[in-house]
Amino acid sequence: MQLKLFKTMWGFKGSYIDAVQSALEQGYDGIEGPVPASEQEAQQFAELLEQNKLCYIAEVATTGTYVPDRKLSPEVHLQYLHDKLKLLPSLKPLFITCLGGCDAWPETESILFFHKAMDMAGSFNCAISFETHRGRSLFNPWITLRIVEQIPDLKLTCDFSHWCVVCEGLQDTEEDIIRFLLPNVWHIHGRVGYDQGPQVPDPRTQLYTNDVNKHLKWWQWIRDAHFEQGRAMTTVTPEFGPDGYEYLDPHSGSPLIDIDEINIWIADVLRSQFAQTSNNTELCLKDHI
Repeated sequence: MQLKLFKTMWGFKGSYIDAVQSALEQGYDGIEGPVPASEQEAQQFAELLEQNKLCYIAEVATTGTYVPDRKLSPEVHLQYLHDKLKLLPSLKPLFITCLGGCDAWPETESILFFHKAMDMAGSFNCAISFETHRGRSLFNPWITLRIVEQIPDLKLTCDFSHWCVVCEGLQDTEEDIIRFLLPNVWHIHGRVGYDQGPQVPDPRTQLYTNDVNKHLKWWQWIRDAHFEQGRAMTTVTPEFGPDGYEYLDPHSGSPLIDIDEINIWIADVLRSQFAQTSNNTELCLKDHI
């Protein structure tokens, strides 16, 4: 079973050409990022991806921002998704990662939204996977569990770092929920959270070894589930990012670490560890720290 690693466009400030070149130099199999703003940009990006044999995962944050305007209706979220789906045919994404819904909605409203979003994506022949993201309908494990019980075929993009901060650390009871959700997990966002935050300052240091090992364990559970399901691949996007997540010098405001280096390190750890482990074997950091 293959491991496919994707470069995140989150925080990337260059052009599509720069992004493609960077992905190739850093050994990624593809790029995950927002849908281009126009059909012309989408076509240009699609040509670059095809020429360089890179895959694409489309990212859609309904209403256009990572944290949604909580006053906007589900209909506005669905219209935004529809507008982005219309731009996707030339890009031929493997699937869509959707930051969808809103944490302020009643669960019944979120469930209706997911049903409609899945039907809409299906009408465009696109698979859609919904991220476990703060501010969104799947912002904690208990709500996600209840929604999946109502929608058994809901696909999940699991970013456990969000749940770490929401739950102030995932404990045994939440791990039981992760195990229950394994059949639904479609994609992994490879970021490491900890009890008081969604992104450890530097996963390469001894200080955060336990946090890294916990995430590696959860990711291995997903890898094993994919193996048992007969999946051809597991896809992961290392996703340490900026925008209030990266740690800054309190005096100068300059970043204390290079986010790109961290994501490359996560990718290297996963390449090594998934290659070394067999089914039902837990990952650990070993010699990476």
